[in-house]
Amino acid sequence: MTGNPTLTPKVFNEARVVNPGDTMTVQGAVNKTAFLLALVVLTASYTWQLFWKGETGSATMWIYGGAIAGLVIGLITSFKPAWSPVTAPLYAAVEGLFIGGLSSMFEMRFPGIVIQAVMLTFGTLAALLACYTLGLIRATGAFRRGVFAATGAIALLYAVSWILSFFHIQIPGIFGNGPVGIIFSLVVVIIAAMNLVLDFDMIESGAQQGAPKYMEWYSGFGLLVTLVWLYLEILRLLSKLNRR
Repeated sequence: MTGNPTLTPKVFNEARVVNPGDTMTVQGAVNKTAFLLALVVLTASYTWQLFWKGETGSATMWIYGGAIAGLVIGLITSFKPAWSPVTAPLYAAVEGLFIGGLSSMFEMRFPGIVIQAVMLTFGTLAALLACYTLGLIRATGAFRRGVFAATGAIALLYAVSWILSFFHIQIPGIFGNGPVGIIFSLVVVIIAAMNLVLDFDMIESGAQQGAPKYMEWYSGFGLLVTLVWLYLEILRLLSKLNRR
């Protein structure tokens, strides 16, 4: 069980290998993830430049379009892992459009915040990967259940907050820049980071179980979902700290 709904034991167990010699590897998953990240950066640079050129209308359109398309493609990929060699790159491309525009909005308000968020995101990824590789952090049963429960609680809270926003009701404290809001964002960042450990474990397990080759793309997609979440939460936390 993993907090990331895209990388679960069920997905890997249901995957079938047509050719026994055509199985996924951890290195293959790493390569696919790197390619997807490069796509994110490439498309993000487009909407980033639009904002800095003053074309905010076009950039805003791409932000909303990227967010909606990312959600749709992400759901399709989650239900059809075998399509991931096509849908994962599409997801990365549209998600980059969303991230690039949103990041430029934060950067205009808080200069330097984006590079800080990027460095913290990849620093966290590198640190947790090193700890996982060295066996300092293991995805035990209790660890998985705890991260899964915490991730579910955060998702539920965000969903309730989104619904309440239609009635102009805001949950007090947690989205503000006061102590409660900062602590909440810090906790969410930690939970998002812990999901990376579960992602590492699922990728390693999939390779050991001989999952089909296309699961490398699906693994890259799942890891990208967590990284995007982590980056956005770090960006939110830094913005709160900058507003104080």
